[in-house]
Amino acid sequence: MAVIDELQRMTDRMNADPEPIRSFQNVYQFNLSESGVYQVKFQDGAVRVAEGSPETADCTLILSDANFQKLLQADLNTTMAFMLGTLKVEGKIGLALKLQEALKHYQ
Repeated sequence: MAVIDELQRMTDRMNADPEPIRSFQNVYQFNLSESGVYQVKFQDGAVRVAEGSPETADCTLILSDANFQKLLQADLNTTMAFMLGTLKVEGKIGLALKLQEALKHYQ
């Protein structure tokens, strides 16, 4: 399944049940080694996905497509991946942790 489709499925679940993400007011960017760049914008309890980088990201996660799939499935130990260098974070690292907690809720 294409990355954009996976992201859209995840955002559909979030938009259907926005309470856990209502406080999010951020743009996350995912720089994927094989698939390119994607952004997820959280604003006012709604989530939007975009290809490329149309907005300034508050937090950028740089990782492989395989680790991105694990992240979406809440199956990636982000602390270990960060320590091993297979996940890089630019911007506010606290936002990356907040995103990980939200993704766990939508599994």
